Amino acid sequence: MSHLRIPKNWTIQRSTPFFTKENVPQALLNHHNTAKGVFGQLCVMEGQVTYYGFADENTTEPEAVVVINAGQFATSPPQYWHRIELSDDAQFNINFWSESSQKHQPMYHSKS
Repeated sequence: MSHLRIPKNWTIQRSTPFFTKENVPQALLNHHNTAKGVFGQLCVMEGQVTYYGFADENTTEPEAVVVINAGQFATSPPQYWHRIELSDDAQFNINFWSESSQKHQPMYHSKS
């Protein structure tokens, strides 16, 4: 799960600013997924981020748990439901990879 390969012809379309516990968007802490044709690459600069992957939007028990430490990254495939938890000192950002044609499309969807 932590190193699913991003297709080699895809490029970063958008990147988030760095997030901490104080400014992380609530959507990332709850069930959400990357959009069709979009890979998320979560890069941890400080602390630790735990990634929980789910079989679908209604499942509450994770099928995958990946701990991402400072200096590491993990990828999330298109349309895969997940959420994260942060250590108190965590600092991270997310790069959204896709084909160039996806540049102006939504990069993720949150559960309502």
